[in-house]
Amino acid sequence: MRIVKKERKPLGRPRKTEETPLTERQIAFVKEFVSHDGMITKKQAALNAGYPDKSASVKASELTNPNLNPHVVAAIKRYRKELDEQYRVTYGRHVRDLQRIRDRALQDGAYSAAVQAEKARGQAQGDIYISKSEVRHGSIDSMSREEVEKALKDLADQYGASIIDITPTEKTEEKSRVGLLQGTKEKQKEVST
Repeated sequence: MRIVKKERKPLGRPRKTEETPLTERQIAFVKEFVSHDGMITKKQAALNAGYPDKSASVKASELTNPNLNPHVVAAIKRYRKELDEQYRVTYGRHVRDLQRIRDRALQDGAYSAAVQAEKARGQAQGDIYISKSEVRHGSIDSMSREEVEKALKDLADQYGASIIDITPTEKTEEKSRVGLLQGTKEKQKEVST
Protein backbone atom coordinates (compact mmCIF):
# COMPACT_ATOMS: atom_id res chain seq x y z
CA MET A 1 0.00 0.00 0.00
CA ARG A 2 1.22 3.33 -0.97
CA ILE A 3 0.83 6.39 1.28
CA VAL A 4 0.05 9.57 -0.51
CA LYS A 5 0.72 12.77 1.34
CA LYS A 6 -1.79 15.47 0.76
CA GLU A 7 -0.37 18.88 0.14
CA ARG A 8 -1.31 21.02 3.08
CA LYS A 9 -2.69 24.44 2.58
CA PRO A 10 -0.70 27.08 4.47
CA LEU A 11 -2.49 28.47 7.47
CA GLY A 12 -3.45 32.13 7.60
CA ARG A 13 -3.13 34.75 4.93
CA PRO A 14 -0.65 34.37 2.10
CA ARG A 15 2.59 36.35 2.55
CA LYS A 16 2.62 39.75 0.91
CA THR A 17 5.11 40.38 -1.87
CA GLU A 18 5.99 43.43 -3.92
CA GLU A 19 3.48 42.23 -6.52
CA THR A 20 0.57 42.08 -4.05
CA PRO A 21 -2.08 44.58 -5.22
CA LEU A 22 -2.72 47.61 -3.04
CA THR A 23 -6.08 48.42 -1.50
CA GLU A 24 -7.70 51.79 -2.14
CA ARG A 25 -6.63 53.06 1.30
CA GLN A 26 -3.05 51.88 0.73
CA ILE A 27 -2.98 53.73 -2.60
CA ALA A 28 -4.32 56.85 -0.88
CA PHE A 29 -1.67 56.46 1.86
CA VAL A 30 1.13 56.15 -0.72
CA LYS A 31 -0.04 59.31 -2.54
CA GLU A 32 -0.45 61.29 0.69
CA PHE A 33 2.86 60.13 2.14
CA VAL A 34 4.92 60.81 -0.99
CA SER A 35 3.26 63.98 -2.26
CA HIS A 36 3.54 65.63 1.18
CA ASP A 37 6.99 64.18 1.88
CA GLY A 38 8.56 65.91 4.86
CA MET A 39 5.56 68.19 5.40
CA ILE A 40 3.31 65.73 7.26
CA THR A 41 3.94 62.75 9.51
CA LYS A 42 3.26 59.13 8.60
CA LYS A 43 0.31 59.21 11.00
CA GLN A 44 -1.15 62.28 9.28
CA ALA A 45 -0.75 60.57 5.89
CA ALA A 46 -2.65 57.57 7.27
CA LEU A 47 -5.39 59.82 8.64
CA ASN A 48 -5.65 61.65 5.30
CA ALA A 49 -5.90 58.27 3.56
CA GLY A 50 -8.92 57.35 5.68
CA TYR A 51 -7.49 55.17 8.44
CA PRO A 52 -9.17 55.61 11.86
CA ASP A 53 -7.61 58.02 14.35
CA LYS A 54 -7.06 55.34 17.01
CA SER A 55 -5.00 53.07 14.76
CA ALA A 56 -3.47 55.57 12.32
CA SER A 57 -0.06 55.71 14.01
CA VAL A 58 0.34 51.92 14.17
CA LYS A 59 -1.04 51.46 10.66
CA ALA A 60 1.35 54.07 9.24
CA SER A 61 4.27 52.29 10.87
CA GLU A 62 3.14 48.93 9.52
CA LEU A 63 2.57 50.29 6.00
CA THR A 64 6.12 51.62 5.81
CA ASN A 65 7.68 48.42 7.18
CA PRO A 66 9.14 46.40 4.26
CA ASN A 67 8.83 43.13 6.23
CA LEU A 68 5.11 43.57 6.81
CA ASN A 69 4.04 45.43 3.66
CA PRO A 70 6.67 45.11 0.93
CA HIS A 71 4.08 45.98 -1.71
CA VAL A 72 3.32 49.36 -0.06
CA VAL A 73 7.03 50.17 0.38
CA ALA A 74 7.65 49.28 -3.29
CA ALA A 75 4.71 51.48 -4.33
CA ILE A 76 6.15 54.38 -2.28
CA LYS A 77 9.49 53.99 -4.08
CA ARG A 78 7.81 53.81 -7.50
CA TYR A 79 5.65 56.88 -6.84
CA ARG A 80 8.65 58.87 -5.53
CA LYS A 81 10.59 57.97 -8.67
CA GLU A 82 7.64 58.96 -10.85
CA LEU A 83 7.33 62.36 -9.14
CA ASP A 84 11.10 62.90 -9.27
CA GLU A 85 11.10 62.34 -13.03
CA GLN A 86 8.03 64.51 -13.52
CA TYR A 87 9.33 67.46 -11.49
CA ARG A 88 13.09 67.08 -11.68
CA VAL A 89 15.19 70.13 -12.40
CA THR A 90 17.01 70.06 -15.69
CA TYR A 91 19.04 72.84 -17.23
CA GLY A 92 16.61 73.29 -20.13
CA ARG A 93 13.50 73.29 -17.93
CA HIS A 94 15.17 75.64 -15.44
CA VAL A 95 16.16 78.22 -18.05
CA ARG A 96 12.78 77.94 -19.82
CA ASP A 97 10.89 78.46 -16.54
CA LEU A 98 13.04 81.49 -15.70
CA GLN A 99 12.28 82.90 -19.14
CA ARG A 100 8.52 82.42 -18.54
CA ILE A 101 8.84 84.12 -15.15
CA ARG A 102 10.73 87.01 -16.72
CA ASP A 103 8.18 87.41 -19.53
CA ARG A 104 5.25 87.29 -17.10
CA ALA A 105 6.94 89.81 -14.82
CA LEU A 106 7.48 92.17 -17.76
CA GLN A 107 3.80 91.84 -18.76
CA ASP A 108 2.75 92.66 -15.19
CA GLY A 109 5.16 95.60 -14.97
CA ALA A 110 7.23 93.94 -12.25
CA TYR A 111 10.55 95.03 -13.67
CA SER A 112 12.60 94.14 -10.59
CA ALA A 113 11.34 90.54 -10.72
CA ALA A 114 12.03 90.44 -14.46
CA VAL A 115 15.60 91.62 -13.93
CA GLN A 116 16.14 89.02 -11.18
CA ALA A 117 14.77 86.23 -13.39
CA GLU A 118 16.99 87.29 -16.27
CA LYS A 119 20.01 87.48 -13.97
CA ALA A 120 19.23 83.96 -12.69
CA ARG A 121 19.06 82.74 -16.30
CA GLY A 122 22.50 84.23 -16.90
CA GLN A 123 23.89 82.62 -13.78
CA ALA A 124 22.45 79.27 -14.83
CA GLN A 125 24.18 79.62 -18.19
CA GLY A 126 27.46 79.71 -16.32
CA ASP A 127 29.78 82.16 -18.05
CA ILE A 128 27.80 85.41 -18.17
CA TYR A 129 28.11 86.32 -14.49
CA ILE A 130 31.28 85.51 -12.63
CA SER A 131 31.13 85.50 -8.87
CA LYS A 132 34.42 86.15 -7.12
CA SER A 133 35.04 85.91 -3.44
CA GLU A 134 38.16 85.80 -1.35
CA VAL A 135 38.30 83.87 1.85
CA ARG A 136 40.91 84.87 4.35
CA HIS A 137 41.76 82.93 7.45
CA GLY A 138 42.94 84.46 10.68
CA SER A 139 42.74 88.02 11.89
CA ILE A 140 44.94 90.73 13.27
CA ASP A 141 44.19 89.36 16.74
CA SER A 142 46.04 86.16 15.93
CA MET A 143 49.12 88.00 14.57
CA SER A 144 52.22 88.90 16.56
CA ARG A 145 53.34 92.52 16.77
CA GLU A 146 56.13 91.83 14.23
CA GLU A 147 53.63 90.29 11.80
CA VAL A 148 51.31 93.31 12.12
CA GLU A 149 54.19 95.74 11.56
CA LYS A 150 55.34 93.74 8.52
CA ALA A 151 51.78 93.72 7.10
CA LEU A 152 51.54 97.50 7.62
CA LYS A 153 54.91 98.01 5.92
CA ASP A 154 53.79 95.84 2.98
CA LEU A 155 50.64 97.95 2.65
CA ALA A 156 52.70 101.15 2.80
CA ASP A 157 55.01 99.80 0.08
CA GLN A 158 52.04 98.71 -2.04
CA TYR A 159 49.97 101.92 -1.78
CA GLY A 160 52.77 104.40 -1.11
CA ALA A 161 51.81 108.07 -1.15
CA SER A 162 48.06 107.42 -1.28
CA ILE A 163 48.05 106.49 2.43
CA ILE A 164 47.01 109.29 4.75
CA ASP A 165 48.61 109.25 8.18
CA ILE A 166 45.95 109.83 10.84
CA THR A 167 48.09 108.89 13.82
CA PRO A 168 47.22 111.32 16.63
CA THR A 169 50.02 113.43 18.08
CA GLU A 170 50.40 114.30 21.74
CA LYS A 171 49.36 117.94 21.17
CA THR A 172 46.21 116.86 19.32
CA GLU A 173 45.32 114.45 22.11
CA GLU A 174 45.79 117.14 24.78
CA LYS A 175 43.70 119.66 22.82
CA SER A 176 40.90 117.17 22.32
CA ARG A 177 40.87 116.30 26.05
CA VAL A 178 40.82 119.95 27.02
CA GLY A 179 38.03 120.60 24.48
CA LEU A 180 36.01 117.73 25.88
CA LEU A 181 36.41 118.98 29.41
CA GLN A 182 35.48 122.54 28.44
CA GLY A 183 32.44 121.31 26.51
CA THR A 184 31.32 119.26 29.50
CA LYS A 185 31.73 122.22 31.89
CA GLU A 186 29.74 124.50 29.55
CA LYS A 187 26.89 121.95 29.38
CA GLN A 188 26.87 121.64 33.15
CA LYS A 189 26.52 125.44 33.47
CA GLU A 190 23.60 125.43 30.97
CA VAL A 191 21.81 122.69 32.91
CA SER A 192 22.30 124.38 36.29
CA THR A 193 20.99 127.81 35.08
